[in-house]
Amino acid sequence: MAPSNFSGIVSSTFYLTGIPGYEEFHHWISIPFCLIYIVGVTGNCSILHIVRTDPRLHEPMYYFLAMLSLTDMAMSLPATVSLFRVLWSISREIQFNLCVVQMFLIHTFSFTESSVLLAMALDRYVAICHPLRYATILTPKLIAKIGIAALLRSAIPLIPLLVRLAFFSFCRSHVLSHSYCLHQDIIRLACNDIRFNVIYGMVVILMLWGMDSLGILITYVFILHSVLRIASREGRLKALNTCASHICAVLILYVPMIGLSIVHRFGKHSSPFVHVFMAHIYLMVPPVLNPIIYSVKTNQIRQGILHLICPHKITSAM
Repeated sequence: MAPSNFSGIVSSTFYLTGIPGYEEFHHWISIPFCLIYIVGVTGNCSILHIVRTDPRLHEPMYYFLAMLSLTDMAMSLPATVSLFRVLWSISREIQFNLCVVQMFLIHTFSFTESSVLLAMALDRYVAICHPLRYATILTPKLIAKIGIAALLRSAIPLIPLLVRLAFFSFCRSHVLSHSYCLHQDIIRLACNDIRFNVIYGMVVILMLWGMDSLGILITYVFILHSVLRIASREGRLKALNTCASHICAVLILYVPMIGLSIVHRFGKHSSPFVHVFMAHIYLMVPPVLNPIIYSVKTNQIRQGILHLICPHKITSAM
């Protein structure tokens, strides 16, 4: 018994899970996932290129949009690489150190995206409620500071969790629930007391996602109050229309996130396919839909993308 337990404790290899019950179709399932990822990367890279090269888009709103695109790609990349390794039968194994790094990146950029959405809400508040001071309040220097603060604010609180994981022993099953590593998935395999990780993890979620969502809600209360004071109906609609893309981006992030939390909390006996499906929706849908929404709702972005697709026609039309 002693050698068996010892080998279980010191083992540093975890095993990722693909699509349960559909293992024989993994290669076929990888095709739509690959297409989705390509669409997301293409859309976000297009937005980054347009914002960088078009001087008309060197404004706070588009700088924040570029931050959102970078965060989207950074959030989905670690999980997507790991998913394709499983679906293409390259390897299901992942070393503990790499698993912790992947978990750190996924959680960090998930929190960062929430912070960026809060910053974008404040951008809309300043644009609608203080339009004459818009450029003087949201300077490029301040925007850069906001981006750095959002990243540090998301990464630093995770360090205690990583330190604790380094001292855990894993003597139970080493099979993870998903094709990538999440903190809540790793700690359920530990043989140690995980109360600190559970409580501290909930506090981090409430302090970051909770405060961000509350801040977005309060910001839109002030925005709505200011919009209702506009005399003309057309003016009110125009002001609200500038917020439509951001509201969609908020829903795209928070609705799958809440759905995944509900599944983890109340759907313990549901099909594993439901858990896997919700987990991948949460990470892969925002990078795909955000560029589409901003391309449809924002005239400057739409023109920039059309210019990338058919530059000669756009130039001749102009």
